[in-house]
Amino acid sequence: MKVNVGTVDRTLRILAGLVLIGLTLNHTIGIWGWIGVVPLLTGIFKVCPAYSIFGASTCTLKKN
Repeated sequence: MKVNVGTVDRTLRILAGLVLIGLTLNHTIGIWGWIGVVPLLTGIFKVCPAYSIFGASTCTLKKN
């Protein structure tokens, strides 16, 4: 798959995912906090399926 998640987007996704999972493990929020796995994985793998569907990208890599 083509990389479509840029550096800032990636950092924010990983941070948000970790916070949601951490809050769930800490019993601060309910089971819905496990949704944090989605942004965490899209940040780690640098690919967002929703971006692919809509043709979006936050990646600033130069194409030669």
